[in-house]
Amino acid sequence: MKLFVDTGDLEEVRQAAEWGILDGVTTNPTLIAKTGKGFRETVLKICELVPNGDISAEVVATDYDTMLKEALEISSWNPQIVVKVPLIEPGIRLVSTLADKGIRTNVTLVFSLSQALMAAKAGATYISNFVGRVDDMSDDGMDAVVDTVRMVQEYGFESEVLVASVRHPLHVVQAIQAGAHVSTMPLKIMQMLFKHPLTDSGLKRFLDDWNAAGLSIFEKASV
Repeated sequence: MKLFVDTGDLEEVRQAAEWGILDGVTTNPTLIAKTGKGFRETVLKICELVPNGDISAEVVATDYDTMLKEALEISSWNPQIVVKVPLIEPGIRLVSTLADKGIRTNVTLVFSLSQALMAAKAGATYISNFVGRVDDMSDDGMDAVVDTVRMVQEYGFESEVLVASVRHPLHVVQAIQAGAHVSTMPLKIMQMLFKHPLTDSGLKRFLDDWNAAGLSIFEKASV
């Protein structure tokens, strides 16, 4: 499964990229606005930090003609860019147009299987199923992910299922179990994937024993 970090913070992108396991970055208008920096300069810098990754950058208009202008502008900045489009009627029309032009898209704010079907039929590269926001409403956001993965497989759609609105590591585990293609998450959640108490206690035991023995990796050669 691909791992994307969901942020507009360049330092967070840099840190995640240093681990060598990052496949891409997702942004949205809220995340970009928090940076206090320009949209284009932020997106292009993210492309530099993750040179082989897919970088999702979102249009902000809601009418087709303006969305198309924004999408063509955004996609022209760098071939890594995936145009992010909301799941609305003009958005699906836009995805279909962009697919015909060979421009990759990420359809966002998908909460149901019927919405995912619209995105897949329009030719979306990624279908972003939101799970945390559904969980907040006392429902199970992963249900739509499971159904969307099954739909993509059964009908041979080329879209990849991207699990978004990830709130904790269990969402990532459930995404793997569902067969999702991608999970995108805040940096703090990605950091939590490293953690397990037995790893911490095991490493402490190893190092305590090593230090007690007075050993060193770089021992001087005997004469």
